[in-house]
Amino acid sequence: MAATRFSVLDRSRTREGHDGPEALRDTVRLAQELEKLGYHRFWVSEHHAVPGVAGSAPTVLASAVAAATRTIRVGTGGVMLPNHQPLVVAEQFGVLEALYPGRIDMGLGRSVGFTDGVRKALGRDKHDADDFAAQLTELLGWFRGTSDTGAHARPAEGLTVPPFVLAMGEGAAIAARAGLPMVIGDIRNREKMLRGIDQYRSDFRPSEWSSEPYVVVSGTIAVAATPEEARRLLIPEAWSMAHSRTHGTFPPLPPAERIESPATQMTEKERGFYESGLLGHIHGTEQQVATELDTLIKESGAQEVLVTTSTYDREGLLDSFRRLSRVAGLAAT
Repeated sequence: MAATRFSVLDRSRTREGHDGPEALRDTVRLAQELEKLGYHRFWVSEHHAVPGVAGSAPTVLASAVAAATRTIRVGTGGVMLPNHQPLVVAEQFGVLEALYPGRIDMGLGRSVGFTDGVRKALGRDKHDADDFAAQLTELLGWFRGTSDTGAHARPAEGLTVPPFVLAMGEGAAIAARAGLPMVIGDIRNREKMLRGIDQYRSDFRPSEWSSEPYVVVSGTIAVAATPEEARRLLIPEAWSMAHSRTHGTFPPLPPAERIESPATQMTEKERGFYESGLLGHIHGTEQQVATELDTLIKESGAQEVLVTTSTYDREGLLDSFRRLSRVAGLAAT
């Protein structure tokens, strides 16, 4: 496992009783702690108009993270390319790379806004995701100065910012054809994930960006002193996901003890989503997680694991990352 890189995607989840600005500051502080623990990358996400997520401008937040750290790679997981003009994305990452050379990653996704209102506000519709492959080609062209517009992306042109494709749906095939590293989840659906990885490797075409396939598997991992404590770290996210699927809005994370309280009532449908949301994640003691991770890495052949855990308990989350760093054999600084 020591040969496998371990990285973290933090979605700047808001928590009950804590506002969005605090969530963003928590993200920066977490990056500083994870750098000390030896994690390879720290990525931030893009969500728009979601009550439970403060991270709406990933390149801005990535800049704050990079400024507060020294060695950990910093990037996005990801910038949703259909929401933006490729030239602007190239310029933003060019600025980041110019300010923090050799530390910036460009994780790219093909999702658009989740609701009609958000898509309207962004000036997009759900079919814009169909143009992702062409948008990706245009974006990479700005770094190489191959645009036929006569314009040039400054300061991006001539710089190399490693691109990654978030493999949702057709993303694996697009990453393979473009010859780019791929980030694939969710580890809960292992068979589907492994099929996507096999497709990616078989279809991969070497490019100037990557000479061989590079697979990052992503998902929730929770480590604690006991299996029960590790499971409790999963509860806030499972409840919020169940709420979103039954009410249409993704709320701030609640404390686990409130969800476990007899006073918290759920409909049968909510309870079903909630119980399902607790299944399939890698969680438990250090020994249990080590065994599960060993299986995941052997099955997938992944070069890297991207941990996406969110929970209400910030100290519990940091303790989980400390324990995981020991499991993974990371070199603390």
